[in-house]
Amino acid sequence: MIDKKGRKINYLRVSLTDRCNLRCTYCMPEEGIIKKSHDDILHFKDILKVIKAASNLGVKKVRFTGGEPLIVKGVDELIYETSKIQGINDISLTTNGILLSDKIHDLKRAGLNRVNISLDTLDKDKYKAITRGGELNKVLDAIDKCQELGIKSIKINAVLIKGFNDNEIESFIKLTKESTIHVRFIELMPIGEGVKFFNDSFISSKEIINRYPQLIPVEREEFGTAELFKLKDGKGRIGFINPLSCKFCVECNRIRLTSEGGIKPCLHSAEEYNIKKYLNNEAIMTKELENIIYNKPLEHHLGEDKLSGSKKMMFQIGG
Repeated sequence: MIDKKGRKINYLRVSLTDRCNLRCTYCMPEEGIIKKSHDDILHFKDILKVIKAASNLGVKKVRFTGGEPLIVKGVDELIYETSKIQGINDISLTTNGILLSDKIHDLKRAGLNRVNISLDTLDKDKYKAITRGGELNKVLDAIDKCQELGIKSIKINAVLIKGFNDNEIESFIKLTKESTIHVRFIELMPIGEGVKFFNDSFISSKEIINRYPQLIPVEREEFGTAELFKLKDGKGRIGFINPLSCKFCVECNRIRLTSEGGIKPCLHSAEEYNIKKYLNNEAIMTKELENIIYNKPLEHHLGEDKLSGSKKMMFQIGG
């Protein structure tokens, strides 16, 4: 479907939960969050109804996120049912990777095409510190398992944090030399817990790119959010996602479904629409989605305001 700004909207991100098994300092409160009741969260059958309605409007790509989606039981079953929806041809998952090694075989068999793994450091002690207790080896094992199983796209997402991991940039880049893994560096965003760290910890992608002249620019993927580079003879790609220094709103092709049944047409906008009340009428729900997509905001003002307009934290929306 085409919105009123002429953008082709064909991508739905679905948050399965706002809970997580880690407590990353820039994302989750240390004490965790209040657990919602079962009735507050969309059931799989309802998520599938929304995906079906979105597919009627031209959505072809679905990404399942959280919180941490793999703490939800039966994600492989949800992926399988999604794969049967006419028009959906790309199913992916964003995860912190802690539980991925044990689940990736079933997920791939169910129809998972691509995996994005959040990983901000390659140092086990720093990883334990920033995640408040996570074990790096579990994530590295998951990456190896994904490669062994032939997952066609494996991306590592690293949030750039000055004074924490900017001395590891070269180590991340080297991962792409002999492997088809893609590494993507994401600018720290002033949203949720990230607001507390932003002023002292923000580092722009441009600064990192200028630091490594060996990076060779390559063509950006269609509707891709990352500015892409590679090493000479490198098998993988290095991407930079720049929501502040170089936002990509004019090419944005996505909407988001929160675990509570809200549709967010823009990550950093306060706008959110309750789709739960239409779950029992596919025709009406499709019409409501059509209206939401058509009126998708032109852009966010994260760079200008240095603060997200969203009323929710990142883990409540989905990465």
